[in-house]
Amino acid sequence: MWKAYKKGFKAWLQLEKSLSDNSVEAYLHDIEKLTLFLVQQKEERNPSDLTLKDLENFVQWINELGMTVSSQARIISGLRSFYKYCMLEQICTIDPTLLLEAPKMQRKLPDILSFSEIEQIIGAIDHSKAEGGRNRAILETMYSCGLRVSEVVNLRLSNLFMDVGFIKVTGKGDKERLVPIGRDAIKYINIYRNNIRTQLTIKPGEEDIVFLNRRGHRLSRVMIFLILKELVKIAGIQKNISPHTFRHSCATHLVEGGADLRAVQEMLGHESITTTEIYTHLDREFLRNTLEQFHPAFK
Repeated sequence: MWKAYKKGFKAWLQLEKSLSDNSVEAYLHDIEKLTLFLVQQKEERNPSDLTLKDLENFVQWINELGMTVSSQARIISGLRSFYKYCMLEQICTIDPTLLLEAPKMQRKLPDILSFSEIEQIIGAIDHSKAEGGRNRAILETMYSCGLRVSEVVNLRLSNLFMDVGFIKVTGKGDKERLVPIGRDAIKYINIYRNNIRTQLTIKPGEEDIVFLNRRGHRLSRVMIFLILKELVKIAGIQKNISPHTFRHSCATHLVEGGADLRAVQEMLGHESITTTEIYTHLDREFLRNTLEQFHPAFK
């Protein structure tokens, strides 16, 4: 009975939504789970017969199967797409998924570095090598400005406004923003520009890119990751560190220092304030210490 609905849904996903074969199969697999649930319940019903309560029972069933919260959320997303198709094709007159709640996803707090750990990593740089000066400038800029790794590798000389202490960054969706840059970052970028970068033969088209490899080409994101991984190893830090950790650490240190959340949002280029709010969760210990110091009920 459901074979015809699945066939139509598959065609809709392929033709109307232009999804890849893998994505289409994933959606169909989600609907397969619903039909398996109905078989186990010994209920032969069409999509139009199912109510919100039926779908809530199905979600409870997949939860009891031991599926992760993220898997449950994906299956519910698949159901919503299926019922969207059913409504468009007039298979249903009511969409039972409208009030169907997905399980709450727990937000994983990122690893962060203390200021002393950042100093340890930067201190592991070998300044006797030309790339050492470049790497110092990169890490100082990443920590000072809280940049994404893609923003670092695409940073342009024409977007450095060192005299006023700002750089212009192109973030997600090609959105530009002005970001303050610290004194140390300015210092080491200038050393790199004047003493190291001038010695390179720069590839055509890369003349305006700030950070280059020895062949005069912009660095890849993977190269930044490998540089950082090696420095973390030398510094003896036992944390799962990536270039994004510097961005997380910058934001956390700002919030710990009392920075306004809206200002941090603007600096990091977060579209939504809820993304920035994760850094308030990293600051619980600081909050508890403040309460114990100043709140009468904690004394």
